[in-house]
Amino acid sequence: MGRRQKKSPEVHLNLNVRGLTESATLAINERCAALRAEGKEVFRLGLGQSPFPVPPGVVEALRANAHQKDYLPVRGLPQLRDAVAEYHRRRDGVDFTGEDILVGPGSKELMFLLQLVYYGDLVIPTPSWVSYAPQATIIGRQIRWVPTSLENGWRLTPEMLERLCREDPTRPRVVILNYPSNPTGATYTREELKGLARVAREYRVVLLSDEIYGEIHHQGRHVSVSRYYPEGTIVSSGLSKWCGAGGWRLGTFAFPRDLRWLLDAMAVAASETFTATSAPIQHAAVRAFEGGLRIEKYLTHSRRVLGTLGRAIARRMRQAGLEFPDPKGGFYLFPSFEPHRERLLARGIDSSVALCRTLLDETGVAILPGVEFGRPAEELTARIAYVDFDGAHALAFSDSVPASSELDRAFLETCCASVLRATDRLCEWVESGGAASS
Repeated sequence: MGRRQKKSPEVHLNLNVRGLTESATLAINERCAALRAEGKEVFRLGLGQSPFPVPPGVVEALRANAHQKDYLPVRGLPQLRDAVAEYHRRRDGVDFTGEDILVGPGSKELMFLLQLVYYGDLVIPTPSWVSYAPQATIIGRQIRWVPTSLENGWRLTPEMLERLCREDPTRPRVVILNYPSNPTGATYTREELKGLARVAREYRVVLLSDEIYGEIHHQGRHVSVSRYYPEGTIVSSGLSKWCGAGGWRLGTFAFPRDLRWLLDAMAVAASETFTATSAPIQHAAVRAFEGGLRIEKYLTHSRRVLGTLGRAIARRMRQAGLEFPDPKGGFYLFPSFEPHRERLLARGIDSSVALCRTLLDETGVAILPGVEFGRPAEELTARIAYVDFDGAHALAFSDSVPASSELDRAFLETCCASVLRATDRLCEWVESGGAASS
């Protein structure tokens, strides 16, 4: 008898998972750690983690609630849900109540559950955050990509959305709108939001407005699209970006009353998966969402630091001939290296993956390739997360400078030297035609 061949363990994987790899943002973080362990100088501009510490008052609230050990309601701690609803009423001018809020272990998990319970296409403008599409793939949802362009600031336009919806007017869809954007740092004007809301209303689209970076709009002027399409917009937020608490894993969804059935369905799925979000974290989050003078001061200085640094590196990169929209919020840039395509091709750099791999090997600067954000593999784009600095030091420095004065070069060189050095290395590498700098 012939020997029976053993099957690879991979054949037992769900087809929707087979072939997927670890999230690019987490993978780059681990790659950087490994290179540093080898003694190499690495500039970590890949993982988009807030550089700022959690506000002291919120840390105090966590310490005071460390003893909380009971399972909390699936939908979230009632006091927290009320605080989140009041936060959105105060910030967005939309009349949410605690009954409209769902709390989860990170907004990422809530996005997954939304796609699980809602049967429809997922519409993703590109470039987009790295996890939207893999989640849809795991669940088996159809993804409709809507490529944007540098010419329109990498933003979805009402015309693009209408063109897609007109193909099949009654098809159920969830449209992702993420702004300030990860990966571009761009945002939308009020008129652009009104135009998108008009189209979404006409075609009864569900808008998932991922506003996790809303509080770190550099001018503090974030506007939620839910103001203009309140009946069909789910607003996603959490503690990871504006509160510096990514590892705490707490996200929130705010639902319009017309979509309460979706909240209910997600709560059922949550009860059979994560059960409830960490009790001490939820109690502490009440303090964060309540806001107040200390939180506002923290946010004011966070915005000031990020805006100053973002503008500084944008100026340097434009000198090197890179193209991108002005950073308006968050801590990202999404430059196009296309103006240098010929010289890079001469070195065999013909994709965003090759671009980022060569850049890391030759300069120590770690950034993520544009293909991870839904762009064509051959397009020479990449995401830069300018967070490789001591956020606590930067906040303290900003606090010492009067609000009437701008943060200057002394601030940048004192608090953000690593990001400046990384920017210079990247730009010098580009200016030399992709040759290793000395």
